[in-house]
Amino acid sequence: MSCSVAVSNSPGFSPSSSLFFNKTSIISPSSEALNLPSTHLKTSSSPASPLPSSPFRLWLQKPPPGSLLSSSSSASRSTAGLGPCSVSTILKRKRPARLDIPVATTAVCLGVPATPCEVRREVEIEGDGYSVYCKRGRREAMEDRFSASVKLQGDSKQAFFGVFDGHGGAKAAEFAARQLEKNVLDEVVRRRDKTKVKEAVKQGYLKTDAEFLKEDITGGTCCVTALIQNGSLVVSNAGDCRAVMSRGGVAEALTSDHRPSREDERNRIEALGGYVDLCHGVWRIQGCLAVSRGIGDQHLKQWVIAEPETKIISIKPECEFLIFASDGLWDKVSNQEAVDIARPSCLGVNKPNPLFACKKLVDLSVSRGSSDDISVMLILLAHYM
Repeated sequence: MSCSVAVSNSPGFSPSSSLFFNKTSIISPSSEALNLPSTHLKTSSSPASPLPSSPFRLWLQKPPPGSLLSSSSSASRSTAGLGPCSVSTILKRKRPARLDIPVATTAVCLGVPATPCEVRREVEIEGDGYSVYCKRGRREAMEDRFSASVKLQGDSKQAFFGVFDGHGGAKAAEFAARQLEKNVLDEVVRRRDKTKVKEAVKQGYLKTDAEFLKEDITGGTCCVTALIQNGSLVVSNAGDCRAVMSRGGVAEALTSDHRPSREDERNRIEALGGYVDLCHGVWRIQGCLAVSRGIGDQHLKQWVIAEPETKIISIKPECEFLIFASDGLWDKVSNQEAVDIARPSCLGVNKPNPLFACKKLVDLSVSRGSSDDISVMLILLAHYM
């Protein structure tokens, strides 16, 4: 046995009489009424029952005064056919207490200036002969990192710089920013042979990759680095972070992006038993990762190698400045365009302002729709001649 009951004091019940019930009765034979089995209802033999047409009555406890379900106005009482119950009720929400989220501080390690903290949206650094500007994209946490060390071994003409674009989290980028410089310099010092600098850098990258994999942490990072010593610029990359130099105002790419769309990279991956697929307009390894080299990426390590490509250039007067940036910039701004924008702030002025140039480049990329993390580092090469 079942009966139909409409409950006027229910929080989910609308008090509008014109839409849901007439004023003469709250008992409705309509199929839209609330159907309850008789086992959930209590019978009432009281002659004072407000529902004489049914032997069943739903007992609702009257809300205490001041409760969230208390009547909103005494004027709403005694509505025709509703008895002493209130028609309109107000469900009030208590505003939650404000969350006090602490702002994390930036870290300094191995003499490297502070790298971007995950909770910060922008980071800017002005150093001796270089500037860096990073801006967080759509993600909740910044995944880009950088490193910069000047006056290596007390020599103002020696330095190490790096930009690291993490994916799958920031752990790999943080690790590379902290360890790659040390590992590369250790390998360079150990060999003490200028003709084997490329091999030293390669071993430094591979050692950093092996150390990170031992941490058993997911994620990976692209890298672009520069070692400046003895009047030479040693630029290396693994992934799609890019280095572009201004040579007399002409943009010269010193690195080539490692992406599965590159024919040689695709051939290498397929020769190792992997595959490259086009997913939503982007070529990806095994249908997931859009870069073919980098540090980390343990689940794809068979195909995503950490071996960098390295180029060595003698720093000459026409070598003006170097732009390091993550793909958040290069996806929206061309090499020559970046040089043209940065050059006025770096040359022909009494006081160069490379930080201003970094910000202009980042803002241009954002204005063109980039929602990725963007990091731009500008190095004045005349400082190291």
